[in-house]
Amino acid sequence: MQGHQSPDYKTPLKKLVINGGYPLSGRVRISGSKNAALPMMIASILSDHDITLNGIPDLADVRTMITLLDTMGMKIKKNDKGSFAFNASGIESKFASYELVKTMRASIMVLGPLLAKHGEAKVSLPGGCAIGARPVDLHIQGLEKLGAMIEIKDGYILASSDRLIGSTYSFPKKSVTGTANILMAATLAEGQTKILNAACEPEIAQLGELLNSMGAKIQGLGKDCITIEGVENLGSAEIEIIPDRIEAITMVIAGIITRGELRIENINSSHIQQPIELIRKCGANLEIFDDYLYLKGSNVISPISFQTNPYPGIPTDIQAQLMVLNTVAEGDSKVKETIFENRFMHILELKRMGANIGIDGNTAIITGVPKLNSAQVMATDLRASAALILAGLIADGETIIDRIYHLDRGYESIEEKLSNIGAKVRRID
Repeated sequence: MQGHQSPDYKTPLKKLVINGGYPLSGRVRISGSKNAALPMMIASILSDHDITLNGIPDLADVRTMITLLDTMGMKIKKNDKGSFAFNASGIESKFASYELVKTMRASIMVLGPLLAKHGEAKVSLPGGCAIGARPVDLHIQGLEKLGAMIEIKDGYILASSDRLIGSTYSFPKKSVTGTANILMAATLAEGQTKILNAACEPEIAQLGELLNSMGAKIQGLGKDCITIEGVENLGSAEIEIIPDRIEAITMVIAGIITRGELRIENINSSHIQQPIELIRKCGANLEIFDDYLYLKGSNVISPISFQTNPYPGIPTDIQAQLMVLNTVAEGDSKVKETIFENRFMHILELKRMGANIGIDGNTAIITGVPKLNSAQVMATDLRASAALILAGLIADGETIIDRIYHLDRGYESIEEKLSNIGAKVRRID
């Protein structure tokens, strides 16, 4: 893909129609992780050699990232399905425009690699889901600690540096994209960098694994203290994207609430241990193996109270989906959101479907009801979209979900996967 062409794909239909009440049964395969793929695509900026990534999911965010890298001059070759080779030797532009960045917050991660490799970057302040303030100040502070000169002007971050110098930066609060940004920048910095209170997510660990296979010297991956010894340059590498742990848990919940029986394939069991331990409390039969999971739902669903936390805790990205499970559980539960302040927007839509949910600050109080009712609802963000699909699967009648473009940012072929295991779901305009 050269010549600054946009990806060739059709705009999907805008609404999803679900006829609820059908138990899910069969096998479903989990796609590669978007949250692992995007930073690794960006990491290719750091090298002049081919970086091959296999198992990239076909998602709107991935297409946006391909377009962004393409406009910078990245050579992108599509191999097989989900396999791309990225070569940054021809990058000329260090500019990430508002038009592309506004749709996807992950674009902010180009800042560190561009700065480290080319000494300058101009990146728009990002957009993405409206689930709360996700400030970029942590990214900027970390890069300034490495010696970058940064100013914000006309909605853009302008950054420059002759060469970044290793330093120690402690994140005031954990940030996945912030950790990724500083980690990538530090690989080409002079001397040693220490990142304290670093994000421990598997997606960060895999980014580090890719960088190490490119020739970086990184220790402490998966821990909250990461040490990087800067190198002069990075080489080629090839890696398989890890499975999407959020999609995996979403499918687990879908199987449980429909009283279904599923074999969920292509998982990494070590990445979903705490969520699975929590979900077991609802009474479903769950057997977990290295690369697949078997579940059989039970007639009675017990409520499960929890709070969201950074990895290895319960991810904020499955909070909305787990709340749907609680809406039809027998009893009361509490869900506390500690990561994003606006991540309860799905509650109003679930209440339209008959859910009994109250809000006290950052805690939702749910009283289970025998069943949900169909309604016309609207998705407000990516994970809210998934929650509304789950609600539609168990609601009486026909549920119509509007604004599902959010869904296409993070779930590959979701209606096809669900249809193959017995759901009645289709798209309409």
